[in-house]
Amino acid sequence: MNSGILLVDKPQGITSHDVVSRMRRLAGTRKIGHAGTLDPMATGLLVLGVNNATRLLHYLVGLDKEYLATIRLGWNTTTDDAEGEPLVAASADGLAAATDAAIGNGIEALTGVIDQVPSAVSAIKVAGKRAYQRVRDGEVVELSSRRVTVSAFESIGRRDGDGFIDLDVRVECSSGTYVRALARDLGAALGTGGHLTALRRTRIGRFGVDEAGALEGFEVARHLMSPADAARRALPVTEVTEAQAVDLRHGKRIEAPPIASSGADAADSAPSAGDDPDPAIAAIAPGDRLIAIVERRGTQLRVVTGFPPEEVEE
Repeated sequence: MNSGILLVDKPQGITSHDVVSRMRRLAGTRKIGHAGTLDPMATGLLVLGVNNATRLLHYLVGLDKEYLATIRLGWNTTTDDAEGEPLVAASADGLAAATDAAIGNGIEALTGVIDQVPSAVSAIKVAGKRAYQRVRDGEVVELSSRRVTVSAFESIGRRDGDGFIDLDVRVECSSGTYVRALARDLGAALGTGGHLTALRRTRIGRFGVDEAGALEGFEVARHLMSPADAARRALPVTEVTEAQAVDLRHGKRIEAPPIASSGADAADSAPSAGDDPDPAIAAIAPGDRLIAIVERRGTQLRVVTGFPPEEVEE
């Protein structure tokens, strides 16, 4: 099986690791990783790397995300979503005060650059152990806030029920943002409590769920995206000659060719340490081969992550 990127539309009720296990069997390789998981209750886009393309996943994890979700106002839960135990319900007067204007103000306050406290049942590690596991073990977990960017948070539908209000929302956000926490914080601001009842990831960077294959009947060979194609969507690109490709494969620096900005926008680019003046660049050789991820050093490019040549099957 060649290396590449797979886009999978995860169904509800299974873990992301279940999807990875299924793909390993279908692809006939153990070397498959992911660029960010989804909770079992969530559906939507998973980006998987196969064989050497697992090296590319590091540069995809930090891409921005888009979600469609349903927030239920009326009570909190222990997990900030529908899988947790319900807590104190809002009064009828409290729900009545959740007018469209009040909801709009609450959403606006959670849009932009915000400090967000992740859900206690998140996968964040606390002293080497996942927060959700500590909660399951009966510990009280208090996580520190982290700065995230919610570039879009809009209500696209409202349904009033008996003792609750369901809001359909669309969210665009930076990596590391918890939509469950947005539901919790919106409910807190309105005085109604709130939790997530549905979540679908529709986009990661420039990868869309409309391109993804359903898990049932998934055909790996048909859906496999080349590492070069995937890199072009996520990173700036430099086209290198065959001789330069050989030098990069040997760990040598090369004089920097022109850098094409047709890959990711700056806001979509993969993770970097703060305002890194030397972003990662995909070096692509003739034949549309991803040779390496490089970074600029003066007038030269040096290899950060190399991609071995594919073994030719006879």
